[in-house]
Amino acid sequence: MDTTEISAGTTAEITTVAELEAVVGTPLPYVAEKARPTLDPIDRQWIAHSPLCLVATSAADGSCDVSPKGDPPGFAHVLDERTLALPERPGNRRVDGYRNILTNPHVGLLFLLPGRGDTLRVNGRARLVRDAEYFDAMVVNGHRPILALEVAVEEVFYHCPKAFLRSKLWHPEEWNPEAVPAKARISKAVERPDDPIEELEAYYGPSYAERLYRS
Repeated sequence: MDTTEISAGTTAEITTVAELEAVVGTPLPYVAEKARPTLDPIDRQWIAHSPLCLVATSAADGSCDVSPKGDPPGFAHVLDERTLALPERPGNRRVDGYRNILTNPHVGLLFLLPGRGDTLRVNGRARLVRDAEYFDAMVVNGHRPILALEVAVEEVFYHCPKAFLRSKLWHPEEWNPEAVPAKARISKAVERPDDPIEELEAYYGPSYAERLYRS
């Protein structure tokens, strides 16, 4: 695609793989071939130190969801080189991702390590498990998971750190959490407009962290 022929104000949509590759290029062989079908010992070490995983799913109709799952480091339980499980804790009960999995088992996982720009990506097929022997290994603060997302691993690889470097995500001097309203005020504006702001501020106050493992 010759971008010099695009006039000002025109939206130039990419609709083919050839057009896409003409813009971004093609990966080097070691990048194109870096995906592996099983978890290596260093992958298991990474997962053991990761406190946060982003879980991407899509339903049969193509609608998508990305949900963060977090607990103390090592919360993801590796059963073997081809299987891992993520515990579910009490939440808002929407379970959009889990509803997706019931119609489309394909999932993408992104394991983060605070301070690191590179991330571990795991793709596979998931199922929901209401109980298993390994649930005992996922107890936190005396709370056993209410279910688990069990993933049969199909693809594993590390993603480069450029996005994290560009965003300076782990640089505290770049943080500005006060740039947007507090969660209570966001909830008042777009979720619970009829609730008094005082009640919302109390709900999302210090006691919120104390209720993390309660239904």
